[in-house]
Amino acid sequence: MSNPPPQPSLGYFSPSKSDTSSPDPASNAIPPPPLVSPGQSRYPPPKFQLDQLPPPSIRTPNGPSPASGGLKTGSSIPHLSTPPGPPVFTSPVRPAAVPFRASPVTPQPVAFSPAASLPTSSPVFFSNGSHELERELSNVTDDDTVPVGEPPYVLFSAHKMLKQKKQANVPSLGFGALVSPGREVSPGPQIIQRDPHRCHSCGAYANIYCNILLGSGQWQCVICRELNGSEGEYISSSKEELSNYPELSSPMVDYVQTGNNRPGFVPVSDSRMSAPIVLVIDECLDEPHLWHLQSSLHAFVDSLPPTMRIGIVLYGRTVSVYDFSEESIASADVLPGDKSPCQEYLKALIYGTGIYLSPMHASLPVAHAIFSSLRPYKLNVPEASRDRCLGTAVEVALAIIRGPSADISRGVIKRSGGNSRIIVCAGGPNTYGPGSVPHSFSHPNYAHLEKTALKWMERLGQEAHRHNTVVDILCAGQCPIRVPVLQPLAKASGGVFVLHDDFGEAFGVNLQRASARAAGSCGFLAIRCSDDILITQVVGPGEEAHVDTHETFKNDTSLYIQMPSVEETQCFSLSLENKRDIRTEYVYFQFTIQYLNVYQADISRVITVRLPTVNSVSAYLESVQDEVAAVLIAKRTLLRAKNSSDAFDMRSTIDERIKDIALKFGSQVPKSKQYRFPKEIPLLPELLFHLRRGPLLGSIVGHEDERSVLRNLFLNASFDLSLRMVAPRCLMHREGGTFEELPAYDLAMQSDAAVVLDHGTDVFIWLGAELSSDEAKSAAALAACRTLAEEISELRFPAPRILSFKEGSSRARYFVSRLIPAHKDPPYEQASEARFPQLRTLTIEQRTKLKSSFVSFDDPSFCEWVRSLRVVPPEPS
Repeated sequence: MSNPPPQPSLGYFSPSKSDTSSPDPASNAIPPPPLVSPGQSRYPPPKFQLDQLPPPSIRTPNGPSPASGGLKTGSSIPHLSTPPGPPVFTSPVRPAAVPFRASPVTPQPVAFSPAASLPTSSPVFFSNGSHELERELSNVTDDDTVPVGEPPYVLFSAHKMLKQKKQANVPSLGFGALVSPGREVSPGPQIIQRDPHRCHSCGAYANIYCNILLGSGQWQCVICRELNGSEGEYISSSKEELSNYPELSSPMVDYVQTGNNRPGFVPVSDSRMSAPIVLVIDECLDEPHLWHLQSSLHAFVDSLPPTMRIGIVLYGRTVSVYDFSEESIASADVLPGDKSPCQEYLKALIYGTGIYLSPMHASLPVAHAIFSSLRPYKLNVPEASRDRCLGTAVEVALAIIRGPSADISRGVIKRSGGNSRIIVCAGGPNTYGPGSVPHSFSHPNYAHLEKTALKWMERLGQEAHRHNTVVDILCAGQCPIRVPVLQPLAKASGGVFVLHDDFGEAFGVNLQRASARAAGSCGFLAIRCSDDILITQVVGPGEEAHVDTHETFKNDTSLYIQMPSVEETQCFSLSLENKRDIRTEYVYFQFTIQYLNVYQADISRVITVRLPTVNSVSAYLESVQDEVAAVLIAKRTLLRAKNSSDAFDMRSTIDERIKDIALKFGSQVPKSKQYRFPKEIPLLPELLFHLRRGPLLGSIVGHEDERSVLRNLFLNASFDLSLRMVAPRCLMHREGGTFEELPAYDLAMQSDAAVVLDHGTDVFIWLGAELSSDEAKSAAALAACRTLAEEISELRFPAPRILSFKEGSSRARYFVSRLIPAHKDPPYEQASEARFPQLRTLTIEQRTKLKSSFVSFDDPSFCEWVRSLRVVPPEPS
């Protein structure tokens, strides 16, 4: 076996002796818990999650600083500098290492340690396996040097774990982790192009925390404590030699294998040739919607790379499959839409002379001609009642992807490979053919037909997944789309479901980002942890894998999750508990993500995490990451909020959670029935207050379709996007093109200012009345705010709506409803240096004017809400 190239030594740790206990894995084997996906309803003690990253140039005044190891310390309010108009926003603090840059602070990663020193003596003899060699084993880590890198793929709600089971398993706060299998970070994990060393007992991988015998090269598994051989590869004369092995010097590595006996990755162009995109377009649109859709489609094909293959399918009462063999002419084969296409039709289509998948460099004029030929719906039929055979159209699109189809650039027959994508552009519900529902809810058999349609759509999504094809559904317009019927199609295939107001700018951006995002296929996530830890719940875009679909080891108690696709925007939330009191100094977690990437290389990404255990509740609370804990709580809450009635009930669970955390971890106020909320986690209550009154649980979102789409998006979203969907981020424009970050309070609505509010799926720009009266200043401020809004959502998927309005306009209610009404609090709380320090810069006249501008309503402020629970609001750090 070849030696890896030398790597710089990163320093090592040595775990304490109390961590060397070796429980019997066979006697303590725990069957994997069931996976809970958004569509299911399992709910152990509730906990929740977050997920969103920031533009590095802006920092949250109240948030933990990555540089400070996640400690919550006060800091001055920073500004985002940008050149004068039109401004360009740069990131002076650090370059954006991850695609999403929309949260104030990325939670500090768990401190990872590199590999360590080993004894130079020859291996000792021991009896009965590995249980007596702790004294002779050397650890590959040194506890005094903890390198901290870029944000990892795993974010824990705390950097330490409580040893006592009773204290650790308090459900109101809980403990968990967010796992982002497909996240791209820079620098990424080190790449290893050889077979890994794995534990023969539990299947865990050799890693940075393993004990190793230098003389024999044997290593001890951190999960089951068994001793394993390394075929002599780890035999070393000193610890420095071991640092040359990436898996022994880094907590994250990628094992890469490429197929077909090729020495490297598949070239990009060849890879793209095997991953076509088929557009499935609704042709039952009125003229205004069609005009916007055509503009978005023209821009979309212009943005595609020359080698990208594309297919175009239209659906209404029939299915039209467009032929690219006719240059500059829109020509299509038409199939009936009332039933699934029969094999005769498909054979005639696939084996005929038509070309239905073609690279853009050869078919761009034809694509433009097809889009220009689209005509608005002519019949006098309401939008919701028009016949749309969406299910049949997706079946046909899947058939032409499966091929074979002629490739006009090479003149050969090619069968398309994995990672294909079908993008449905829908303007109304599926009301005709298989998987359809009646036009009217009053149909006497609607409930049964809807149930049948749900099952059919789920089977179609599973069929697409089996053929490595992802189905994204992008909807627009005012017609109810019947989200519950179509959602299973996108979910089962690994795609997304997104609603838009129209087919304009946001739709066009999402169309381009949907096609450009890289998706791995054949994905599995394996989770292994120390025997003292129990996984009680998993929420995310996958399902528990069948035992026949993955490898097994004799004492393997890991949880395997099958993922329809592996993408940057995905995230799993894990709920964890202590099975018993922990007696060791550390607990270990190992996450393995196996998938085929877009270049058809087989990737096994191994991430190993070690957390210290503590007896002190205060030390544990100090290590809690407020934002991660809030997102974990939010995800578990939203899992149960399946409709508006459930969402209303979930608000009361947030109230009870705050009271219970104060009771279990806080202190009672002398001579009072009130409790003080723990000072170590001051941000958590406000984050949960935003969740309680925001679009996910509150009454801001009106239609149930919107609520359903937001819920499913949130349950699968990355930390960055999840965090912003829970708690908005407020930025006030200042003269000179700078932005000051403020708490999301209505006190930011100052008449002479412009404010940007980022709420994940929506970004709002609010212009004060006094500023709006000056046309020049208003235009400059709006341009600066627009530039900032585009920057902070530059690579976010789905792309948010960007809405702008003036103070006092009817649409400004979208902005006002998302801000905490802090104007109702006493002046000493409003002007608290930590709570809203910007208020101190205003004169008495400006404060009076600001106070008089607010309209009175019943919605409580944050402080009023906390006090109503008999809890003293925490002082911001």
